[in-house]
Amino acid sequence: MSSPESPWPSPYRAAISFTMDNLGEAQDVLKGAWPHPIGTHPAVTDQLPRMLALLDRYRIRATYFAEAWSLGVYPATVEALARAGHEVAWHGFQHEVWSGLDEAQEAESFRKSWEAARAHGVDYVGFRPPGGRINERTWRLLKEYGVEYVSPLGEFGLGKEGVAVLPFDWRAVDAFWYMEKFDRIRKEYGENEDVRGPKEFQTWLRKEIDEVVRTGGYMSILFHPFLQTSEERFEVLEEVLKRISEDKSIWVAPCREVAEWVKKHPHLFQSGPAA
Repeated sequence: MSSPESPWPSPYRAAISFTMDNLGEAQDVLKGAWPHPIGTHPAVTDQLPRMLALLDRYRIRATYFAEAWSLGVYPATVEALARAGHEVAWHGFQHEVWSGLDEAQEAESFRKSWEAARAHGVDYVGFRPPGGRINERTWRLLKEYGVEYVSPLGEFGLGKEGVAVLPFDWRAVDAFWYMEKFDRIRKEYGENEDVRGPKEFQTWLRKEIDEVVRTGGYMSILFHPFLQTSEERFEVLEEVLKRISEDKSIWVAPCREVAEWVKKHPHLFQSGPAA
């Protein structure tokens, strides 16, 4: 049950989901930019095990938005995620930019992805669209395939077809600070266009987590395994995990559980519906 002062399960005041995106080389293969043997991406073989060890240390269960193409390439990794209590959610078939798909391509991505998920024992109930935006027709397909929540850019709440919306903010994504190709998006958010460092990301996260606790809101934090390439970046990751795990006012839960709570208690979240 929730408390009178908070929409979240008692005794929590705010909710945060720690999430990861991109399982291996799905996108690079799609673009013809992967010159190595399939199934050897260092993000999966090197960085992810270290991230999972930190999640285990701080007893945090995460949501990993994984491309369906990768389920058969890294089946042992997918099984390890499930055994550790992490949620495996959907990130397109091969990280195709969702808003650029036509109707037939979108339907085909759903079909192929659910076929792959069934083959590898994965139950996709959540979707984060590559690129951050869904199409109007996506709502119908989400309902048709039994997707309970979507995690795009946007506002938190209940969307169409009874699908919960657990949005992310670009500034809560490591790629926003670390990657050159985000220069335009950084400018749109009022930041310097140049690549920023881990310290800037760390400072923003500290302030935003405090603000989410103050307002009793929801936050999705996103770290990409392929970007954890230095000790300084891992230090930011560990500080965030430590911060959210030690704050007893924060419900740290996989997106699936947050969406389930929202859908069971819609009256608590009527102020900010998404459509």
